[in-house]
Amino acid sequence: MEAPKTNTHTWDKVNSWSEELIFLKSIIDKTELVETTKWGGTVYVLNGKNVLGIGGFKNYFTVWFFNGVFLKDEKKVLVNAQEGVTKSLRQWRFSSIEEVNEKDVLNYILEAIENEKQGKRFKPEKKETIVSGFLNKEFERDLTLAKAFQEFTPYKQQEFLEYIETAKREETKLSRIEKIKPLILKNISLNEKYK
Repeated sequence: MEAPKTNTHTWDKVNSWSEELIFLKSIIDKTELVETTKWGGTVYVLNGKNVLGIGGFKNYFTVWFFNGVFLKDEKKVLVNAQEGVTKSLRQWRFSSIEEVNEKDVLNYILEAIENEKQGKRFKPEKKETIVSGFLNKEFERDLTLAKAFQEFTPYKQQEFLEYIETAKREETKLSRIEKIKPLILKNISLNEKYK
């Protein structure tokens, strides 16, 4: 007989912060933000734009601000969850309900809403287009391959180019080209072969 499933909330990954997250929700409910579910969690939006989310994890529960990089952070409480990876998202982590100062949290939320209204959003940098001299030589030799490559979206073309150009040695670049030629001719993207 199968064990009954525990009643977990999408916004509480470890099901141990229910009371704390309900308290955070009660603070957010005092604003004009609209609650929705994205990526399996609770996200609050303004005019369809992500402003913040809440969640419970093993050692803490948190409110995160999608464009938290623009917050003044006068209390010096915001952290970057993945330094060097996350550009704009910032979290305010709590380990107990007593740490949640309603007035302070509300002020941060109101500032995030105001920033959204002003259009303060982090714009990801456009990746520089990679050119592969090795692959271009291959295209000059094989027009069918060149034509097949053009059938891919720019994003998928970029994946192939990065795969080749991230190799350090010329021999590796050439062997990678040989590996991807059949994929290109069969119209299979680089990452599709792993699916």
